[in-house]
Amino acid sequence: MANFADREFVEYIIKQIVNKPDEVEVTRKVDEMGVLIEVKVNPEDMGLLIGRAGSTAKAIRTLARIIGMRNNARVNLRIVEPEGSPRYSSSEAGSTRAPRAEKTRDVEDVVSDLGM
Repeated sequence: MANFADREFVEYIIKQIVNKPDEVEVTRKVDEMGVLIEVKVNPEDMGLLIGRAGSTAKAIRTLARIIGMRNNARVNLRIVEPEGSPRYSSSEAGSTRAPRAEKTRDVEDVVSDLGM
């Protein structure tokens, strides 16, 4: 396989961040939009990879784009959410929306609970 500096760089950084580096999978795809680097990590390491408010993921994306610019390529980083993630239930696996509340209540229920 050819030697790709962008993929190797991203893989190295992520393996240094996560607790289970042997479970890190980094793939590289090229299409008309540029280079797409997909990252899969252990579900327990997602928080470490994303960081508070996405700051770590944003920094890694920025660094990957800089490496791409040096090689005249547009590089994008995609973090693949693992199967069975607690963020989404299985019924929403294909959905990009946040999960909905379990039960909605109308105004009369809330007012009666308050005793008004």
